[in-house]
Amino acid sequence: MVDYIVDGNIAVLEINNPPVNALSIHVREGLLTGIQKANQDGSVQAIVIIGKGSTFPSGADIREFGKPPKEPWLTAVGEAIEASEKPVISALHGTALGGGLEVALFSHYRIADERSRVGFPEVKLGLLPGAQGTIRLPRLTGLAVAMRIITSGDHINAPEALKYGILDKLISGNLLQEAKTFAKSVIGKPLDNRRLSKIAVRDAATVDKHFDEALAEVKRKYKGMIAPVNCLKSIRGSAKLPFVEAARLEAALFRELLTSAQSAALRYSFFADRSAPRWKLPSGASIENTKPDIIKSVAVIGAGTMGSAIAICFIRVGIPVLLVEQNDKLLQNALKNIGQILQGSVKLNRITADQRKQSLQILRGETSLDIVSDVDLVVEAVFENLKLKQEIFARLDKICKPSALLCSNTSTLDIDKIAVATNRPGKVAGMHFFAPAHIMKLLENVYGTHTSPSTVATIMDIGKRIGKVSVLVRTCDGFVANRMNRMVGNEAVFMLEEGALPQDVDRVLEDFGMAMGPFRVTDLSGSDVGWRIRQERAKEQGIQLTYETRFVNGERYSSLPDRLYELGRYGQKTGKGWYRYEKPFARTAYPDPEITDVINSHCRSLGIERRVIPPQEIIERCLFAAINEGFKVLEEGVAEKPENIDIIWQYGLGFPRYRGGPMFYASQVGLKTIYERVCYYYDAFPHSSYWAPSDLLRKLASHSTEVPIDQWTSKERSRL
Repeated sequence: MVDYIVDGNIAVLEINNPPVNALSIHVREGLLTGIQKANQDGSVQAIVIIGKGSTFPSGADIREFGKPPKEPWLTAVGEAIEASEKPVISALHGTALGGGLEVALFSHYRIADERSRVGFPEVKLGLLPGAQGTIRLPRLTGLAVAMRIITSGDHINAPEALKYGILDKLISGNLLQEAKTFAKSVIGKPLDNRRLSKIAVRDAATVDKHFDEALAEVKRKYKGMIAPVNCLKSIRGSAKLPFVEAARLEAALFRELLTSAQSAALRYSFFADRSAPRWKLPSGASIENTKPDIIKSVAVIGAGTMGSAIAICFIRVGIPVLLVEQNDKLLQNALKNIGQILQGSVKLNRITADQRKQSLQILRGETSLDIVSDVDLVVEAVFENLKLKQEIFARLDKICKPSALLCSNTSTLDIDKIAVATNRPGKVAGMHFFAPAHIMKLLENVYGTHTSPSTVATIMDIGKRIGKVSVLVRTCDGFVANRMNRMVGNEAVFMLEEGALPQDVDRVLEDFGMAMGPFRVTDLSGSDVGWRIRQERAKEQGIQLTYETRFVNGERYSSLPDRLYELGRYGQKTGKGWYRYEKPFARTAYPDPEITDVINSHCRSLGIERRVIPPQEIIERCLFAAINEGFKVLEEGVAEKPENIDIIWQYGLGFPRYRGGPMFYASQVGLKTIYERVCYYYDAFPHSSYWAPSDLLRKLASHSTEVPIDQWTSKERSRL
């Protein structure tokens, strides 16, 4: 794992643990042995640590996560490096992250390839750099920079690292040769002033000021997360305490995080991220045995807000787009809006002016469907109306070349009902983008009964190309995101009828960690959208909805959202919705006494007696209802595994990553508790059939011990 090579008077410790040279037990053993051997070899006068292949160590070995740590600890290895009587030079290339950067900080000198990056991503796993990273980095960078780097978890490039004092030199040529040359230049020089444990934090006198400012910032940016706060506490200790005591404090804070529920959730999320893009169909087709088609051009049908944003997703990665809208005025407005959005990205330094220009050069607006005959992929993004979508797909089927994929951005409609309008059901799938599509990372890809494996492979591949987190689900009404989130919306509105106000529900769920409460989300997307969907469904069923409607087909129904629509309160776009806004499209939501009056009047007219609804009930009714539905999604095979559900909620619905997702959260609460509360609410609200307990949840809850979440898959379910 670590090759020991002597070249003249230089010992090279070359870490050889592909693909990322992770600091596994064997690497740690090899480094420790190598340092000891080099110090005992009289011919060796300096030591170089370097990674073989594409990178310096990129951190811990993820295969060791969740397992008891084995000696030697990285700290012990690092202290041996620092104690070396011969200069140790870390030569960085690729990424030196986490433990990799800590190895470099134990070394006496650090040089790096100009293209390398460094950082401490541990905070994203709910941890802190536990091998003295929080007390060594401030000695090089000063407190403010160290606090920003460690609490953000972001990478910084080599030139920045040089500027901050993390690196001693940048290398543009052969790194190993330059490292040997550098090593020879420092032979015989004093090492005490190169040992970070012997150096004071230069701005220690102002540590309290830096701490207070950074604490306010992390509480704003990382609301509810404990790891960034512990990082700051440890960095503060680096300036206030003697080095040995600061190291003890760091170790204690690290242990506190390691055993925390938040770190468990974040580490689960880390693996879920890597699991979600890996797909397998019931037929046995999978990512491993199916080749995607090559997509060189795309047509987007519908130039509204969603269609325009979808077009941006493709053109900014160099894929030409035909944007089709039947109304030329709407089309020209869309093209102008796309240009403005891209200009905003330039101002935010997300893209360059040249990249904006190149993106707009491969965007073409048209008012005729006939123009899309030669594209490889069509994404339909018109209003959520099944008949309209069927008409469009029938026309596309005749216009497009036989190899073209026809995809719908539908958020709820069954893909099979859309595919039936074509003679190519194997080429039809769903690509459900989340608004705003050019910003939100989730892409919920949907396969139907007849969708071919190559079509699935292609939409998953194209999702990756445009920078999305792609998750594959099977078609059904609402798929995963909207099917489960519908329960949150239903219960939230029902609780308004029973005694809560919008700000009560939103505050509880936002304190739980949700990015936005359900009523703020509705105001953002527009209550008119939901109204149209409800009216369409009622029309299909031959139902006339009125303010007095309490039940639809035996299911509880609330007309409160319909009252808002009739009052013209569509949300942010009109300056009034469930909240009041200072002007249309303003973002700050203010509780509105008019809404309180609307709710009270609604309840009086229907004879509903209101009561106080405690926060715990709000959590349970919103989240437990969704969790119960999530188990039904697993039962039916709509989602292959619970990790897919949790990733969808994290990236599409703003579920706090440090809670893992609704399914992981259920495992933390305890499935028996979840099941008992679901049964309680099913008895309390018999006209909300979604409270009927999932059979899978019942079976899992009946076990004497909790069933691990990785055993909730279809394979494991068959054994229950």
